[in-house]
Amino acid sequence: MLLNGRNTKITPRAAEVAGITSTVPQPNTRHTATAKRHKAAQRARRVSAIVASAGPVMEKDVTSVSATGLPRTAVIGVLGGGQLGRMMALAAANMGVRLKCLDPTPDAPAAVAAEHVQGHFRDAEAIEDFVKSKGVDVLTMEIEHINTDALMQAASDVKVDIEPSPATIRVIQDKFAQKQHFAAHGVPLPQFRNIKCRGCMEGTGKAFGYPFMLKAKRLAYDGRGNYVVRSEADIDSAVAALGGFEAGLYAERFAPFVKELAVMVVRSRDGKVVSYPVVETIHKNNICHVTEAPADVPPAVQAKAREVAEQAISCLEGAGIFGVEMFLLGNGTLLLNEVAPRPHNSGHYTMDGCVTSQFENHVRAVLGWPLGETRLTSGCAIMLNLLGEADGDEGVRQAHDLMAKAYNTPGCKVHWYGKDGMKVGRKVGHVNILASSREEARAKLGALDPAGLAALQRSSAAYAAVSAASATDASGGRPLVGIIMGSDSDLATMKAAAAVLEEFGVPVELTVVSAHRTPERMFEYARTAHSRGLKAIIAGAGGAAHLPGMVAAMTPLPVIGVPVKPSGAHLDGLDALLSIVQMPKGVPVATVAIGNAANAGLLAVRILAAHDPRMLDRMLAYQQGMTDTVLGKAAKLEEVGWAAYKV
Repeated sequence: MLLNGRNTKITPRAAEVAGITSTVPQPNTRHTATAKRHKAAQRARRVSAIVASAGPVMEKDVTSVSATGLPRTAVIGVLGGGQLGRMMALAAANMGVRLKCLDPTPDAPAAVAAEHVQGHFRDAEAIEDFVKSKGVDVLTMEIEHINTDALMQAASDVKVDIEPSPATIRVIQDKFAQKQHFAAHGVPLPQFRNIKCRGCMEGTGKAFGYPFMLKAKRLAYDGRGNYVVRSEADIDSAVAALGGFEAGLYAERFAPFVKELAVMVVRSRDGKVVSYPVVETIHKNNICHVTEAPADVPPAVQAKAREVAEQAISCLEGAGIFGVEMFLLGNGTLLLNEVAPRPHNSGHYTMDGCVTSQFENHVRAVLGWPLGETRLTSGCAIMLNLLGEADGDEGVRQAHDLMAKAYNTPGCKVHWYGKDGMKVGRKVGHVNILASSREEARAKLGALDPAGLAALQRSSAAYAAVSAASATDASGGRPLVGIIMGSDSDLATMKAAAAVLEEFGVPVELTVVSAHRTPERMFEYARTAHSRGLKAIIAGAGGAAHLPGMVAAMTPLPVIGVPVKPSGAHLDGLDALLSIVQMPKGVPVATVAIGNAANAGLLAVRILAAHDPRMLDRMLAYQQGMTDTVLGKAAKLEEVGWAAYKV
């Protein structure tokens, strides 16, 4: 509620902030609202807000767009005015919302769309003066490395609403406290421990093994503040590199990840949590280089990643957008790496690739407005960071050469941050690439940055190899599917089933078993199949086609019949198909089209997937691949026309 032009909280937020410690915050589901007294022509209007817990409903502000949120004329103050503040301000401007930023640099990038106040976001006096002089209704930030004591002092003195809450910022900016917080709420994490002395380091080496990660608790980002300890001989150099024990250190068990994933999650004032699609992040020199949405992992992994991300953000306090980074291990396990309480590099693709960008949703969240849709608007969205490749003018030239390629590539959108000068590794902009399929998006990326494409391709290949190996490991290398046929002449047809199963990483045994010429062999094969570890049998047969039915009569396993058109046969294979489907009651045999052993292999995979989550993931990925292929062909046909299309 707004009284005399200043914010007065209905809930006990002020006392809560004034006495806050690093205690783990609990989920906050209250509704908060403030409003700003209008100036000039608006002064005569009554300023009020509706708060769910505030009792009788008061008159709404004429610029209100939400029953429980701030009016459109409310002022958002942002601590920090870098590229994230710039993109936040541009999104706010499109919504008719005023944004003002506090930043120490004289020409902050956010000044292009926000009122810039020069001052440091770690200075309590500067924060307080900023809020008072600029009539800030709600304070948020584009950087978590702020002075939370100064922030809480300002909040206590000025009574300004802060989203996310200072308690959340304090927990997240100390990465060890962050790990403790999420561990207490059951979020999956790598093992970690506090480091206070050399003995702690030696003990960690014995407990975690080498290598392990040594990390700074504070002010660590873009690879800074991390050190890989490969042996006991590295201990002293690792500690010294991170500022010594007194700087605040902790250790993490090394996570042998196969992919780095990230999810942007937006949290409303009433505690509602909504997530964006899962992306894969590729780093260059520890700086985000490329992101791809959706990540090239099976839908089941994507669903689990969103679940972990939402679980993490649900146990924080305050509204806004959060970036959640995690590791995907080879066995399918997901471990949270860290969380950023602000817009994040891994969410830049949302500016052009989603219905609502991360920046717009952050503004909506802190104002208490309804959250926007987070779904993708295209089949695939890739973000390519524009990073300084050289210092000075040469770096500027190289960045603009890349931008020129992007402007000449359909489906690309360039975002320039307006920073002065150029340094190696500096983030100066990004390119969003949109396409109807992953294949098409990656082709466009390759035209702009071949190294970025190669990194994505290596990641996909490595993940596929690990997934296939894990399937073999799970069976101990024993065959899971048996492929049998009445004659080696059937191999020309049946090898397609073996190829499919091999593609899915399923161990196979393939042999000749004739129902007529080797009946005893057939009996032995069928009766022992389940005890040898087989889970399904694919049987090819032509002519009389007795093999599938006879085997099905003697095994408890599912049997898939493949009608084969024998070489030199007078009929077209229809006789085999009819024979296989005419099994008597009690002897079920599945079948596929004549000669379609590939479908038999796919059906066997689905049988395995019913009890193997990893196989289910691979089947889902296979289906998505078919969808992407069709969409890619459709897009090409529509682009070049039927006459130029090459089948």
